[in-house]
Amino acid sequence: MCGILGVVKTNSSDLHFKKAFEQTQHRGPDSSRIFENDYIILGNHRLKIQDLSENGNLPMLSADGRYVIVYNGEIYNHWTIRKDLEKKGYSFKSTSDTETILAGYIVYGQDILKKLSGIFAFVIYDQLSNQLFGARDHIGVKPFYYYLKGNNFAFSSEIKSLIHLTNFDSRLNYKSLTNYMNFLWSPGETTPFNFVSKLLPGEFFTLTVTDATTFQKYSYYDIPFNGSREFYNDELWIDIIDKKLEKSIESQLLSDVPIGFFLSGGIDSSVIVAEARKNFNGGSLNCFTIKGNDNLEPEGFADDFKYAQEAAKHLDVKLNVVDGSISIIEDFDKMIWHLDEPQADIAPLYVYKVCEMAKTQGIKVLLSGAGGDDIFSGYRRHKALTYDKYLQYTPDFFFTLMEKYLSYRNSNKPTIRRLNKFIKRNSNPVEDRLVGYFEWFPINENMRLFNPEIQKQIGSYKPDSYLFSLLDKIKEEDNLLNKMLYLELKTFLVDHNLNYTDKMGMACGVEIRVPFLDIDLVNLCTKLPPDMKLRGSKTKYVLRKIAEKYLPESIINRSKTGFGGPVRKWVKNDLDKMISDRLSKSNIDKYQIFDHKMILKLINDNKSGRVDGAYTILSIMAIQSWLDQFYSKQSTGF
Repeated sequence: MCGILGVVKTNSSDLHFKKAFEQTQHRGPDSSRIFENDYIILGNHRLKIQDLSENGNLPMLSADGRYVIVYNGEIYNHWTIRKDLEKKGYSFKSTSDTETILAGYIVYGQDILKKLSGIFAFVIYDQLSNQLFGARDHIGVKPFYYYLKGNNFAFSSEIKSLIHLTNFDSRLNYKSLTNYMNFLWSPGETTPFNFVSKLLPGEFFTLTVTDATTFQKYSYYDIPFNGSREFYNDELWIDIIDKKLEKSIESQLLSDVPIGFFLSGGIDSSVIVAEARKNFNGGSLNCFTIKGNDNLEPEGFADDFKYAQEAAKHLDVKLNVVDGSISIIEDFDKMIWHLDEPQADIAPLYVYKVCEMAKTQGIKVLLSGAGGDDIFSGYRRHKALTYDKYLQYTPDFFFTLMEKYLSYRNSNKPTIRRLNKFIKRNSNPVEDRLVGYFEWFPINENMRLFNPEIQKQIGSYKPDSYLFSLLDKIKEEDNLLNKMLYLELKTFLVDHNLNYTDKMGMACGVEIRVPFLDIDLVNLCTKLPPDMKLRGSKTKYVLRKIAEKYLPESIINRSKTGFGGPVRKWVKNDLDKMISDRLSKSNIDKYQIFDHKMILKLINDNKSGRVDGAYTILSIMAIQSWLDQFYSKQSTGF
């Protein structure tokens, strides 16, 4: 796991490459090297996971010196690929998966992508043809940002490197800011900068370094939700998924350094630890959990700690308890700096704390349960779909009465919040309701928070347009739950959960692996009958049945708790002074993006309980912090 940076040279003699490269030192504290010729500069920070010798250092050159690779990731099946390459006469000098990718590209070209199972972002430079070839993994576990303006091209694992390069155009993309306000994350390619984009999951690009306008992107993979099902009986499906998950976990234990595990006490992480237990033959497993000190019930969460203890005892693993106390005032800017994007969530700080403890114990790799909700259905919005089919038969007057009733109730209470969201979608077409579940605050309400000039620039842009474009790609899929899972995997998972999972892990020099997102397992789950995912109101049905082999009933059938902090409490109390300072008129007017009067109204309405605006307020705080650190280029790192 590493950090990469590459810049195509232009007429500028000083690209400020060194300063830009230093910004992601945390991603690869074990080794740093730079390759440079007349056309390009490539840099790679390395976190040593496989082949700890210098033979695995990057950038790596092919034996004949023609090809150069910079790489961030892990290829779990690289030994299988390597055996095939050796049969073709290729000789290796390292045991690194980097060399396997490089050799695979030399032999197979872009078809190497069809053979890779893992998490990756890499670029290969052919010095003979002056061509770049770059790719991001199938699901988007690893980040890949690129800057493209005219003949200027650069790429990096993190935006914070790009902003320090010479000739960087920092003009803002105001439409993307509405995304962060609407969803708390930005789906698809867009970032807050006009000329910085995300390479999408399952994409590769080509470019001739002497002419950046030759940049072309291509899709090599999409999640195959096409209406196809395999109708085995329950027992056979349970066995098939169990074996595929076991194989995924076994492959992801590949490492030359110690490995640990997240263990929250939820079913996802508990099943992963239970499956991994089979491979350790009595050896000790190092697991990590958070013990919080806040009351999370008003947020709709519950304390996981007692379940983590129960799972650890049942599975006979070592449980390292991480203090869940968070100083949001001290850590907020640090979190935004590491995230690269203005995401309004506190969960990243908990991931950071776990990784921080793991690193102190010499553990560089952690396996996570991320993705379980997204392939097997685990969110409350998935359960809400079970009631969706009844909406068309419900009289309109019922919704009118419910809206009136709810208007007199405190919108900060979890049940009232969820009912409000559900009721307000009753009159929309089915796909509009589906997309609407991802909306955090109504777009018309968000637009009022921007100043009039910015509203004009945003125009008629709709943040949900990208989600609708995704649904157009799976017209053959006829199941509503599968359509939502496709949206989960293509947006919320990659642009929110995986972004903070990667960034917070790498902030500590720790690689986080996600066995549920093994590409073979993801593909298999698209063939799984929907009622094996959501049966009645029981989410993750097949995973719960697998868990019956390994875990106590109290963990298997516990309610979904979510993962986060007491944001609503903090916004009303702990952060009150910070909000007053950060969102003061002088600070808001500094960037001329938001309307201070409307923000003040939102803050007061949230305090009174008239609206549930805590996360929107936090989102504005995140955007302002991001502007201070990235747009103003004031940050020197943490």
